[in-house]
Amino acid sequence: MTARIETEALVIGAGPVGLFQVFQLGLQGIACHVIDALPHVGGQCAELYADKPIYDIPGIAVCTGRELVARLQQQIAPFQPTLHLSQLVCRLERQADDRLLVETTCGNMFIASTVFLAAGVGAFVPRQLVLDGLASFNDTQVFAQTVDPARWTGRHLVVAGDGDAALQTCLDACEHAALGDGAASITLLHRRDQFTAEPERVALMRQACAAGRMRFVPGQPTGLRHAAGRLEALELLNPQGESEWLPLDVLQTCLGLSPKLGPVAQWGLAMERKQLVVNTENFGTSEPGIFAVGDINTYPGKKKLILCGFHEATLAAFGAVALLRPDEKPLLQYTTTSTLLHKRLGL
Repeated sequence: MTARIETEALVIGAGPVGLFQVFQLGLQGIACHVIDALPHVGGQCAELYADKPIYDIPGIAVCTGRELVARLQQQIAPFQPTLHLSQLVCRLERQADDRLLVETTCGNMFIASTVFLAAGVGAFVPRQLVLDGLASFNDTQVFAQTVDPARWTGRHLVVAGDGDAALQTCLDACEHAALGDGAASITLLHRRDQFTAEPERVALMRQACAAGRMRFVPGQPTGLRHAAGRLEALELLNPQGESEWLPLDVLQTCLGLSPKLGPVAQWGLAMERKQLVVNTENFGTSEPGIFAVGDINTYPGKKKLILCGFHEATLAAFGAVALLRPDEKPLLQYTTTSTLLHKRLGL
């Protein structure tokens, strides 16, 4: 269902810097909406570094990517941002009143006074298995995003991938099958018998295979077979260099994520090497009202660090105040003493 939403601020990207941008806007009394391509917040931290340690966040000796995202979510909770997940921005246009029209792939339309691009190196979208003709079965028999396990019930499921997501998908499917409402069969497909998943998860997968609850098939997909509009099997090149067929009803691909800059490059913003040029006073782009923070921007001395993105988000929020409330005298207030900030934080 589509919507037309008016907002003072729209943040594109829900990674750590985007979430901190929400916090800084909230301190300034600016409510915002947030868009992200992933089905959850966290960006790279959630997808690539969820369980890996981070040591350079000020005041936190060490935390994982998942822990950092959880802390940021707790920090922005008082401001109750509206999240619009699993959608990409596909259009941005200046309106006659100088506000910005932003449209997403879900059909949502925003009229925003300010836009904050915090999309890192681009929107993270699932990598696709490239086979001629396979795309025609997307969202009916082939899925790249996590889907409701009910889609697998009574069907022959093949999961392609070698990482934690692929192995966990198989293990989850095994649990559903054990309860009697799962897949008719579960097959993990990867080109070789080596995995990038955590050793504990690999061990659980091998135990499930040994118990006959699932199986592993090594091979590289090279083709497919279909009939009457239905995908029936994948053709594989096995490690012995021979072709074989792998029957299936559902193909779940877990091949990781790939960043794509997307339509940002067509919005007429000044760019250098696929990054947005900003001024360091307020991290505004070449278009008034559009700010860029985090890895998506560039300026002399730029460092791609989370803590640098936090600094950029702070100055961008002050830049938004100057634009939205030009008649107000800018005041620097401190969360230790300001009753206004305490009120906004719900203290």
